[in-house]
Amino acid sequence: MVGARVVLKRGGRDEAEKPFWISFADLMTALMVLFLVVMGVALLAVTKNVTEKEKREEQHRKDIELILDRFVKAAKRYDGIKVDRDRHVIDFGDRARFAFGKSNLTTEQEVVLRQFVPEILTVANDELGKRVLKRVVVEGYTDKTGSYLSNLNLSLQRSQRVLCSMFAASGLSLLSGEQKESVRSLFLVGGYSFNAAKDTDEESRRVEMRLEFLGVGEQRPEAPEQSGNFGECALK
Repeated sequence: MVGARVVLKRGGRDEAEKPFWISFADLMTALMVLFLVVMGVALLAVTKNVTEKEKREEQHRKDIELILDRFVKAAKRYDGIKVDRDRHVIDFGDRARFAFGKSNLTTEQEVVLRQFVPEILTVANDELGKRVLKRVVVEGYTDKTGSYLSNLNLSLQRSQRVLCSMFAASGLSLLSGEQKESVRSLFLVGGYSFNAAKDTDEESRRVEMRLEFLGVGEQRPEAPEQSGNFGECALK
């Protein structure tokens, strides 16, 4: 009995270690599954955000087309006034044409402008207009005769002349005080010399109103608090 050998099983060590390696493998599998779930949720969220952004952009494009439809409809009530949908421009054609080297408008031309501007204000100040339209830029143009700087000054005066007709205190089809306040907050004067000249000099001596639209999610700036005090036109 003394010489009996005690046999130790070496497999006991392997069996003791085996549960650890199984648990580690399960942990890695669980982490991988968790990673895949997190990535799937993230990709879903990104896709959803992109889809919503695309929907907002598409609705914004539709709103712009809709407000252009309204301007086109208003322009059809006045001979010679057209809306260029591609350029977002209201073209007055012969109804606001200038003589060579002059910035003066005839009485009839001023009346036409004062009759049409309320149409612009009506569209601009409804729910859709406030959501889409940023401002209206009055752009004067000249023909190619003369120097660049002299024509730049002339084109600016022609733009200013249109605004002066809006704030006239005498004459036909005068704007109300409320309408003048809207013009002051919504309209902007711009001069463009002989850039974008037309085929003929007569057609080039014109004035246009360019419609600027808000971006997606952008809001029209609040007009500063002003009341009356429109002053008199500096142009003679």
